[in-house]
Amino acid sequence: MSVYAYRIVNVFTRGRAALSGNPLCVFERASALDETRMQALALQFNLSETTFILPSERASARVRIFTPAYEMPFAGHPTLGSAHVCRALGLGGDRLTLEMIAGVIPVRASGDRWSLEANAPAWRDLEEPRLTVAAMLGLEEHDIGERPLWVNTGTEQLIVPLTSEAAVRRVRVRSELLAQFRSAGGRSMAYVFAPVGAALLARFFFPKGSAVLEDPATGSATANLGGWCLAMGRVLPCELEISQGEYAGRPSSLRLRVDAERRIFVSGDVIELGRGTISL
Repeated sequence: MSVYAYRIVNVFTRGRAALSGNPLCVFERASALDETRMQALALQFNLSETTFILPSERASARVRIFTPAYEMPFAGHPTLGSAHVCRALGLGGDRLTLEMIAGVIPVRASGDRWSLEANAPAWRDLEEPRLTVAAMLGLEEHDIGERPLWVNTGTEQLIVPLTSEAAVRRVRVRSELLAQFRSAGGRSMAYVFAPVGAALLARFFFPKGSAVLEDPATGSATANLGGWCLAMGRVLPCELEISQGEYAGRPSSLRLRVDAERRIFVSGDVIELGRGTISL
């Protein structure tokens, strides 16, 4: 029987409140775990993602990211949370790199505020008409903003601008219609947002079985929002404060910056909540 240490961290916390942000389980040294056990442990913890830190010849560490159902090439809050644990383990300092399926991701910290630099984005238009997008979200066609896009900075997701804060709050995703919107990787995920003053209100939805769940804070979608801003020709540099998680009971704060060189950065605060071990 072997003992495996893990840490629970919260990422994109709001005001550093202990139970805000998006929770993540990080296994500290996972070289002895095979893919089957990693997937089973992700299901055991049943968080949106669980990560596993491994040695790397290309970066400070290699990180594998699992949802309870499948492995992901990239995700935002697992990147920042894993970097926080890597620094605590002495695998790097305030600047480190993480090797993932999506590539090597640079990460840096100022205190416990972490920032990742996302991959350069790719984007494509939807085949479905705006009326179908609105129906999937439980909205009217006039609630859909200027140009929904599939965007990929590591994980392709559907990015849908809405015309008002009220529309974001009215979203009620229809699972049978969400299943019709599939990324290049075959996943159905939708991110909606609208301005609220100088900031944004955002929500992210994904299926689990026949249900639709809402994510408290989605760093990958925030990076893809940066790709959307580039696709739409937004004036650069562009900086946005994003509120997410209200309807998931986990208020979260995320920061997006797209600099004059068209680089995309996603930032947020990370706190460690607890530690433990599992014997297998």
